[in-house]
Amino acid sequence: MSHPLDNLRHQIDEVDQQLVDLLARRLDLVHKVGEVKSEHGLPIYAPDREAAMLAKRREEAENKGVPPDLIEDVLRRTMRESYASENDTGFKTVNPDLRYAVVIGGGGQLGKLFVKMLRLSGYRVEILDKDDWHKADDLLSQAGLVIVAVPIEVTEATIAKLTQLPQDCVLADITSTKSGPLQAMLAAHAGPVVGLHPMFGPDISSFAKQVIAYCDGRGSEQYQWLITQMQIWGARLYPTSAQAHDEAMTLIQALRHFTSYAYGVHLAAVDADVKQLLELSSPIYRLELAMVGRLFAQDPELYADIIMANPDNLNMIHSYHDSLGESVKLLEAGDKAGFVASFNRVSEWFGDYAQLFMKESKALLQQAHDSRHYQDDK
Repeated sequence: MSHPLDNLRHQIDEVDQQLVDLLARRLDLVHKVGEVKSEHGLPIYAPDREAAMLAKRREEAENKGVPPDLIEDVLRRTMRESYASENDTGFKTVNPDLRYAVVIGGGGQLGKLFVKMLRLSGYRVEILDKDDWHKADDLLSQAGLVIVAVPIEVTEATIAKLTQLPQDCVLADITSTKSGPLQAMLAAHAGPVVGLHPMFGPDISSFAKQVIAYCDGRGSEQYQWLITQMQIWGARLYPTSAQAHDEAMTLIQALRHFTSYAYGVHLAAVDADVKQLLELSSPIYRLELAMVGRLFAQDPELYADIIMANPDNLNMIHSYHDSLGESVKLLEAGDKAGFVASFNRVSEWFGDYAQLFMKESKALLQQAHDSRHYQDDK
């Protein structure tokens, strides 16, 4: 005898199969869109088009009694896959007259990513790693673009060797600090110079929506093609001064990485049961723990270099230590009123951003919750 749910479950399976077919059709259309964008040099990410499409789909969903957030979640996940698949079609070559590009450190993880994207854009790319300097003169003397993608601690020393570049060659770096490397590039090369900082790691599937900060050094009209090329890849280019960039990075990178490091050190010191923490955790704690664990799954020298690269980072960490100490004093005194007053001051300082972050974090927490149950069921 069949179970009363069998027929309904069968119908649901049929609908799910239709969804798979529709998603396959959508990805096929996306591939064709990618070919058109490549031919005409259009960015793979069009924010206005995406916002208008999501608003329309939300409205249609609401009219049919479907939760708008559900439709937006599905579409955003689908679009992430779509952006990645558009890479397969390649990109328009913005500067077809470029002789060739040289990526110094192109064998490293982030260097490899830029090698890949430049080649997908039709450029000839040569890689120059630390064991290849015997061929440096031949490669660099005719290069049209040189990107320095070496570890932070050897970036400026590597740049100092680049005195043989052609006058029209664009010299760029992709280091997470900008003031020192930018000055080093300006001193070594008389031609166009731009400092780049990709605000992402090498494990991304697409440049779509990724931020790349850039700092003008010299000859912006001569390196504009490179900015345009990265925009075609889907990146959001953010112009800033080297000083403003480095000041922001003390908070965005150095302080955040250090606090994650310190938290991980403490967990290890008290020999916390990570498995138990995960089993008892809410989605937000799971996310926090995941970000700490993510740090310790990567190269320790990279994070040591990021945290220690700028003397101002240590000053900021000392300032954070002082703030932490003041907060601890509230607890030691049992000063609940003081805690609440401090909390409200910070809440007012965040202003409207607090609600924006609440909305954004809600979606992240839901994904973490779904992921947890998926892992538990495996």
